[in-house]
Amino acid sequence: MAEETTFLQNWIFTKFLFPFLLVFFLVFAILEKTKLFGDGKKQLNALIAFVIGLIFVGAVYPKLVVENMILFLTVAMVIVFVVLLLWGFVFGEIKEGFKPADWMKWILGIAIGVGVVVAVIYATGINTKIGTFFANQSQIWTNIAFVVVIAVALALILLTKEKKS
Repeated sequence: MAEETTFLQNWIFTKFLFPFLLVFFLVFAILEKTKLFGDGKKQLNALIAFVIGLIFVGAVYPKLVVENMILFLTVAMVIVFVVLLLWGFVFGEIKEGFKPADWMKWILGIAIGVGVVVAVIYATGINTKIGTFFANQSQIWTNIAFVVVIAVALALILLTKEKKS
């Protein structure tokens, strides 16, 4: 099955125009906000941003770094959006109807966090690597059990001390 492409995926756009526009607008906005060359110098700021954008597009390595960072940024923004959307469902204000208790909100919040982490791991395909990593090492399960036992013991000790005082 052939993959369909749009004109926005053409190499002219992805390798030159989009990186140029990104750098141009960022530099122009920074120059306008800082007023580095004074008030009302939009033409000078635009010209400097234009030249910096052209220099940036001409250099290969910085452009590749920015492309990779933009890809990471967009994925991270989608993940944060999903977390905030689910967080709003759980911790949002309810005017009428069922109002969950505080402990219920915390349990739902933890479940949302775990669910988002599992979804990201599954969507990126890391789940197969994690599964084979844990399945092939017996010592890791011993270490995990040891850490859990220590954590439970510390929690019990701290809770009993807190109740006594």
